[in-house]
Amino acid sequence: MKLSFYKYQGTGNDFVIIDNRSLGLKREDVTHIRQLCDRRFGIGADGLIYLQQREGYDFEMVYYNSDGRESTMCGNGGRCIVKFAHDLGLGKEEFSFLAIDGPHVGRILPDGIVSIQMKDVTNASHRGDHYVLDTGSPHYVQFVDGISTFPVADRGRSIRYSDTYRAEGINVNFVEELSRGHIFVRTYERGVEDETYSCGTGVVASAISYFYEKDTGLTDIQVKTLGGDLKVRFDLHGPQFINVWLTGPAEQVFSGETTI
Repeated sequence: MKLSFYKYQGTGNDFVIIDNRSLGLKREDVTHIRQLCDRRFGIGADGLIYLQQREGYDFEMVYYNSDGRESTMCGNGGRCIVKFAHDLGLGKEEFSFLAIDGPHVGRILPDGIVSIQMKDVTNASHRGDHYVLDTGSPHYVQFVDGISTFPVADRGRSIRYSDTYRAEGINVNFVEELSRGHIFVRTYERGVEDETYSCGTGVVASAISYFYEKDTGLTDIQVKTLGGDLKVRFDLHGPQFINVWLTGPAEQVFSGETTI
């Protein structure tokens, strides 16, 4: 069948997005997803997203990693699909949508920047030289020096495929403080199995870990990634991080038609 697709990117994290509201593509039929995401033999992307109808919400987001497996929440993908919904002409500046980790709100800000509300975080764990927490996807966060030349792919892969994380996988983030309230994050993503230019849930995990690591009391963090700049804001409610917002650019790169 012929399939219309849209390519979006958010700080260099890129996605094929398909409007599945009337196509009837089954979420369990994933044979074509790896091919579409292939950078040599397909469109090329870190992941693929279906936008589909869901009662009680403006839409549902179904996200697949480039390895073809349906995956956990993708923060940059969430921002991209909000921008896509806006570009489709749904006539709104704020959307409610459902993802695999629950309900979310997405907003198109006056300057075109996209902000999405992430899940509350309650399970940040400090384990020696690193943190482990779930921000919609599982993350390992380690603070390092010299991040610009740090061997992210090699070190990230060794942690992701260690005995502790091999079965379920984990995303691995390396973080360096650039100045007070400003951090640089580089991420090895499971499912892509390489470093990506940016990871939204990883940026959120790193910002929350930074709150603990440096004890600054700051709840508004600027984040540099290889693909651009993001902002994370949250509130504290006891040990829980609530009203967690991820904000940054998202834009359409191109659209086209392919056959699957």
